This record gives sequence, C-alpha cells and structure tokens, in this order.
Amino acid sequence: METALTLLIVQGILGTFDTLWYHEWRQRLPARATAARELRLHAARDFAYAIIFGSLAWVEWRGVLAWVFAAVLVFEIFITLWDFIEEDISRPLPAGERVMHTVMAIVYGAFLAYLVPVLVRWASGPAHFAPVDYGLVSWLMTFMAVGVFLSGVRDLLASFATRTVAEAPAA
Repeated sequence: METALTLLIVQGILGTFDTLWYHEWRQRLPARATAARELRLHAARDFAYAIIFGSLAWVEWRGVLAWVFAAVLVFEIFITLWDFIEEDISRPLPAGERVMHTVMAIVYGAFLAYLVPVLVRWASGPAHFAPVDYGLVSWLMTFMAVGVFLSGVRDLLASFATRTVAEAPAA
C-alpha cells in the first residue's frame, strides 16, 4: 500500500502543478467563455480525487465497499477521458500540458497497478471501513483532499460564471 500511496501523492503534486501552471496561469480557463464544460469536468474529477485522497488517508474500504471505491476510480477514469476529448474540442493544448497529462495518466496507471490487488484483498469479508493511520502520509493526503475539493468548488462556480458570460447577449 505504501507504493500506491506514494504514487497517489506524486499524482497530487503533478495535478496541482497542472492546475496552477496550465489551467490557471497559462490558459486562464475560468476566463474562457468556451471552458464551462471543461471546468465542470475538472470539478467532477476533483470531487472524485477528494474522496480518493481523503478516504485512503484514514480508512480501508472493506467488503462490498471496496467495489464502491473501485467505482469512484472508474468514474475518475471516465471523466479524465471525457476531459481529454473536451480539451481537444474547446482549446489548443500547449505541448507541455499534453505531456503533463500523459505523465499523469502513466502515474495513475501505476497507482492502480499497486492498488487493485489491495482492493481485491479488501473485497473479501464483511463491509466496513477499517481505520488506518499512515502518520505524515495520512495528513499530507488529507491536505491534498481539502485542496482538490476546494479546487473543485472553484471550478464548478467558475463554470457557471463562464457559461453566464458566454450566454450573455452581445451589447
């Protein structure tokens, strides 16, 4: 589990850089009239990541709950794939951002390669949340969960503001 959590933290660091450098600074997505759908996708993914970071920091999803957690992971993958398509439709991606997304996909795949066997093991037995404490790693992941949740709220609110601006009649 240690390797899976380390990869998840690396994913969080890469995601933070991608959001701050590319989405906020270089592309200024919240100011783009065409970015409303992309921002909503980012918000949905951010909320999934908040669950992933926040829960893995402190609990193991046991029994049938392991499959519920797996559904969150599959949802995240679906949203990411949809986001890749949406980005290609709505805006040109800088080469560095496309490379960053590829690296993040590789890291996420490695994370899943280490996590899936753990989930299969967790799936046996009765359904419950088994408490865990990874010390500093748990606290770092909690911090990341809060950060990605707040980022999701910001993206969701920006998507409505962007849509309103895009739909406003020309003066």
